[in-house]
Amino acid sequence: MDEKLWSKAVAFHGHECPGLAIGFKACEAAVEKLGIGISDDEQIVCVTENDACGVDAVQALLSCTIGKGNLIYRGTGKQAFSFFNRVNGKKLRVCVKPWKNEDMDRQQRKEYLLNAPVDEIFSFSEPRFDLPEKARLFKTVICDNCGEGAPEHKMHLQDGKAVCADCFESYGRGW
Repeated sequence: MDEKLWSKAVAFHGHECPGLAIGFKACEAAVEKLGIGISDDEQIVCVTENDACGVDAVQALLSCTIGKGNLIYRGTGKQAFSFFNRVNGKKLRVCVKPWKNEDMDRQQRKEYLLNAPVDEIFSFSEPRFDLPEKARLFKTVICDNCGEGAPEHKMHLQDGKAVCADCFESYGRGW
């Protein structure tokens, strides 16, 4: 295990935990099996199927972020990450295998995850979906109701007016 990279992930996340270890090892697997590294733009894309601690390791170690458009949330709730390399077209889905060691406490589980081979922790397959398109820039549209701007693809037409998700009646508050 690379202690320096683990420290970087912990510093970003704020604490050590088994969830962060899962993301750390998923990154290790992607680097090992796809030959990827830090993504300064959108060369590497990660589609995460969860919004748990491990996603912070992906951000810290591979520089995949929502803001750059190369970290995409696909909420299945599974501890799975699909990595895509836009440069060479390689792709890999990394999914945590069912847990067999129920008697481990939190610390033991974290240590196990950090030190076990990636092939013992994860199953590997090809993602069941295509490489997402590159991040797009959208025109900002001002809501006719509240006066706040939102990207045009998030706006709704209601009674002939452009309204944001917060103001759109069918959605209540929009969240």
